[in-house]
Amino acid sequence: MVTGDLTDFETRLLKWIAASDFVEVAWSTKRAAEAFKVKDEEVYEALAALTVKAKEHIQIFYDGGAIRIIADY
Repeated sequence: MVTGDLTDFETRLLKWIAASDFVEVAWSTKRAAEAFKVKDEEVYEALAALTVKAKEHIQIFYDGGAIRIIADY
């Protein structure tokens, strides 16, 4: 379980990523922003924060021309 200084949005985003398959299906910031009804910038900021605050629970990499994300919560 992830603990620490995650905001509500960061926690919800991490749970959503963990429940999704963004390895086979490429990540889309636009789709994430639409799903959470926030701006793209807020998604980018939350992802950046997660790589610091929950670095042992998220992996972001580039493969096949797209961003791929794996997370556990």
